[in-house]
Amino acid sequence: MTETYALEATHLTKSFPGVKALDRVSLRLKPGEVHALLGENGAGKSTLIKILTGVHRADDGTIAIDGRDREISSPIEAMAAGIGVVHQERNVVPEFTVGENIVLSRMPRRAGRVDWNTVRSEAKRCLALLDLSIDPDTPMTRLSAAQTQLVEIARGLYTETNVLLLDEPTASISANEADRLFTVVRRLREQGKAVLFVSHKLEEVFAHCDTVSVLRDGKAVLESSPLHSHSRDEIVDIMVGRALAALEVPDRVIDDSAPAVLEMRGVATSVGHHDVSLAVRSGEILGLYGLVGAGRTELARSILGLDRITAGSLEVRGSAVTIRSVRQALQDHRIGYVTENRKEEGVFLGQSVARNIAVTVWAKLERALGFVSTKSERSLGATFVGDLDIRVSSQSQLVGELSGGNQQKVSLAKWLAAKTEILIIDEPTVGIDVRTKRSFYDLIWRLADEGLAILLISSDLAEMVTLADRIAVMDQFAITGELDNTHDYDSMSQSIIRLIHGTQVA
Repeated sequence: MTETYALEATHLTKSFPGVKALDRVSLRLKPGEVHALLGENGAGKSTLIKILTGVHRADDGTIAIDGRDREISSPIEAMAAGIGVVHQERNVVPEFTVGENIVLSRMPRRAGRVDWNTVRSEAKRCLALLDLSIDPDTPMTRLSAAQTQLVEIARGLYTETNVLLLDEPTASISANEADRLFTVVRRLREQGKAVLFVSHKLEEVFAHCDTVSVLRDGKAVLESSPLHSHSRDEIVDIMVGRALAALEVPDRVIDDSAPAVLEMRGVATSVGHHDVSLAVRSGEILGLYGLVGAGRTELARSILGLDRITAGSLEVRGSAVTIRSVRQALQDHRIGYVTENRKEEGVFLGQSVARNIAVTVWAKLERALGFVSTKSERSLGATFVGDLDIRVSSQSQLVGELSGGNQQKVSLAKWLAAKTEILIIDEPTVGIDVRTKRSFYDLIWRLADEGLAILLISSDLAEMVTLADRIAVMDQFAITGELDNTHDYDSMSQSIIRLIHGTQVA
């Protein structure tokens, strides 16, 4: 008897100008199963998902739902076929409320008008599935990046789907928020739904998935294999095509007697921080860790003048300062900021690599008549494209055409071009594959070794324990404690969680 799959894609092929994104890729999802789809950036994962959801049309191949061939040429047809999706890129209407965004695909109506009571009740139902207490009437503009991601997941649960595609759903959320998501995933599996889970976090894959497929260079190099039959090292080897050496944490020595170059003393802010004190020295990586909503990104914004400091002092190189803008932070104090939201705030997707790198130093490159020459931009860009190993066809290539890892390197390069001495890095490796993540770690260590003072924000606890020299723990917009990092994950994670939950560290 032939097995019926919830979704079966056979020999899907898709080409774009100059590249074959998918080459005869097949994927089979069983009801009641969580299926991991793995691969490096550029392997074809997002292209495959966009074909399954009608964003792109395949050049060749077929898609069957519950054993019946389906023509999926638009997101509406995918939804009608019972396919729900949460894309890696945030896809919300900022001007709408949380409730409106959740039900946007199928707005409840009564007598020809929007039924606002049903909008709110349906939104609450979906948010409750994730144990979220966000008011459906809250404007999206008031949410953090992590909360926005969770609202998108709630939207994916709104329609009655038999197949749910999750593309990097935990990239911007904490371990605590991810646990809520996986509770829902387990519930969907028990209900006989098929879930496709795309993630670079292999610990999540091995903890929650049943089967695995791996793409490499647009081809399926492993198809629908039981996950328990593979080790983590095997999967990494299959993903990258060769074994990766184990990540070694360098033996870094920090001069504890060196003066702080960036210091906060008893700081309170307009967004709710209170009595925050921290200091970071040249050549040091200070980690800032906490659960979603702890106030980490907001604290970085207050340093840059985007949120107001209402009490206490901010000091740069020993002098109290008042910073009112990102421009002033850079020009007067050599402070740079690599944002967590690179696609909307970190880079200009529709501009060239060279222009993005040069943007922070346009004033220096500007000629007498008030324009910046392409030659000047490219001369500057060439240095950082080579130094950071940014993979581009040319400096004229649009940043929007690059992989996530290379976009992040461009975002970093523009601050290095401005010769920053203090660098705030918020979620440095969100959505970045295993190999690129490791090269990014080496890059951050190298920058610290060259004397940069780095304030590192990350929701990935393993990443924090790997990278930071010291870790300041935040909860409810306050610092609850600070730890010297031993780089032993088990002991550090226990100490950090105790600080978050207010219990004494042994």
